Amino acid sequence: MPTYFRAEVSGSPEIEDGRQEGVSRADFLRRTAMAGAALLAASLESVAAEADGRKLRIGIIGCGSVSNRYIPHLQGSSSLEIVSLCDLKPERARAQNERYGLQAATYPDIDSMLAGVPFDLMVTLADMQVHGDLNEKALRAGRHVWSEKPMANTYAEGRALLDLATSRKLRLWGAPAVVTSPQFAFMSRCIQEGRLGKLASAHGQYGHAGPTWSAFFYEKLGGSLPDLGVYNLATLTGLLGPARSVMAMTSIVREARTVDDKGEIKVEAEDNAHVLMEHDGGVISHVMCGFNYFDPHGHDASAQTLHSIQIYGDQGNLRLIGYDWEPRGVFLDTSAKEPAVLQQENSQGYQWQEGATRVGEALVHQFEPRVAVDHSLHVLEIIEAARASQETGKRIALQSRFRWPMV
Repeated sequence: MPTYFRAEVSGSPEIEDGRQEGVSRADFLRRTAMAGAALLAASLESVAAEADGRKLRIGIIGCGSVSNRYIPHLQGSSSLEIVSLCDLKPERARAQNERYGLQAATYPDIDSMLAGVPFDLMVTLADMQVHGDLNEKALRAGRHVWSEKPMANTYAEGRALLDLATSRKLRLWGAPAVVTSPQFAFMSRCIQEGRLGKLASAHGQYGHAGPTWSAFFYEKLGGSLPDLGVYNLATLTGLLGPARSVMAMTSIVREARTVDDKGEIKVEAEDNAHVLMEHDGGVISHVMCGFNYFDPHGHDASAQTLHSIQIYGDQGNLRLIGYDWEPRGVFLDTSAKEPAVLQQENSQGYQWQEGATRVGEALVHQFEPRVAVDHSLHVLEIIEAARASQETGKRIALQSRFRWPMV
């Protein structure tokens, strides 16, 4: 079994969202585990019947820049085979097919892709605004789905996708896969073992000057929250547990941008956001993200020495060095006399684009990955609540939950 996952069952779509009156936490987790195991078994039956002992067949939709990270990682797995590529610009699918020596079928749209060469798992890498529609079509066609973030544009749409997947004995997962890193696991264990004492507060930050290669980042239903903030939101909720409520302020700092595909465009989605989350036990966390943050490292985290995540308790604190999607180690500081030592520097092969590979391997080798769809849905609800808080000036209560602790 890969070291990236624990053989444990994540949250289940068959458990009602929200806090249930009269249901203890232990009973909630027991029911979640049982339902999750049943769903995994059912989905594995469909894969086994379809694949008949062969490699799990992968179809990729969206052959832009991010596919240059996904394709090599998927190729590195002996359990998976990329058999189908799709892009609205067909030449991009053909180019990736040739570049990586895939010998896959290529298609100009999802309908022809789903009607073409059979595959088991669709990996959605297209513009974020169309993820929900593409994922629904794949599920209706009997395919499992790994979706880049977000899996849908609203929590209700995402929940409907999960209900559809469950009804058809299919699996649905959403990026990011930050909870699968060894650094995340180290931080979670420190928290669960009480090494920080009583938890109080946490902070996450991620930003850069903004992408120029596509307009969708700035168009309606784009924005810095689903593109950047999603990482910190996933990390902090994964470490601290589900958020009870959200307050936020978002803004548009630059009203116009110049991008490669459309020239000058009007910015319609937030390019600056601050989100406060209330967790159980009085813990408060904060995330700031945006497309107006100067960082000399930009997207290159290899030389980043500053921390992007910090967790405070009354007896210690944790600092995640580098970005949570590409961590370089964790400082655990529990002494006023001894300097903190950088720990968990070994990432054990973890890469931010590993999610599709790991869930594919989970389907083949019959284990439950740590990354969980109900956690992704919770993060999606937080993003939607943050925008609602900006519009109303009010704290927004959340309903969704997920199985926690994750490690």
